[in-house]
Amino acid sequence: MRLFWQLLAVVAVGVIGGQGVTAVQGNPWLTLALGVLTAVVTVLVYGWVVRRTERRPVTEAARKGAGAGIGLGTLIGVALFGAVIGNIAFLGGYTINGPGSVTGAVGLLGFMAAAAVTEEVLFRGVLFRVFEERTGTWIALALTSVLFGLWHLPNPNAGLWVVIVITIGPATMLAAAYAATRSLWLPIGLHFGWNLAASAIFSTEVSGNDTPRGLLDASTSGPIPVSGGEAGPEASLYALVLPLLATVVFLWLARRRGHLVPRRPRAARAGAATTISR
Repeated sequence: MRLFWQLLAVVAVGVIGGQGVTAVQGNPWLTLALGVLTAVVTVLVYGWVVRRTERRPVTEAARKGAGAGIGLGTLIGVALFGAVIGNIAFLGGYTINGPGSVTGAVGLLGFMAAAAVTEEVLFRGVLFRVFEERTGTWIALALTSVLFGLWHLPNPNAGLWVVIVITIGPATMLAAAYAATRSLWLPIGLHFGWNLAASAIFSTEVSGNDTPRGLLDASTSGPIPVSGGEAGPEASLYALVLPLLATVVFLWLARRRGHLVPRRPRAARAGAATTISR
């Protein structure tokens, strides 16, 4: 039942906040304010519902280290997506036509803050963490990465290829970042930095979604393996390979720190279920 209540609480905040952010998208400053508010409320609600359902300190969302984790993650996320764009531009698939819109970038900052936090809390804070307790790190990483990829399937320009790239690339990277740190802050920063670079800086599509212009007026072209086509650079091979390299580093750190959780024997899982039911 804890999984049900945690999912319900996070999804409820995400839906309400998302509807509010969408409703004021024409006003970049309101979008920024509501986006940041949605992000903050999501973390607070997650902490509240986990404390109520698990009776423990919510160390993965502790205030200590939040700024450093989000800041480092944002820098890594921007750098990774910048490397994706750099490779695409090297092959002639990304062209800058001129300056874009500062106010557009402001609105996107709020929108991406809400999206990054709600999705990380949902997929890494709730699903990955709970699945990992029963199945171990590797199976939980695979399951939640597939679910995260499928989450983006309804996006306008997404398709099976986009789901595959997101599953193998960004989704596994974000789960590995959580496993390495046992904190939500680094994956939140990574997710935010990646999306911020894609939309507010380089003005490209995000997971198949068209976005307003960011700081640059730019366009992509060329074959899907290079530029990602209509789905944007996240459908390119670079968006698969570069996050996958980061995944290897994070999993190495997780193993070195003793953070990889083995799969529990069936008897232990049955005993835990009996204890919980009592």
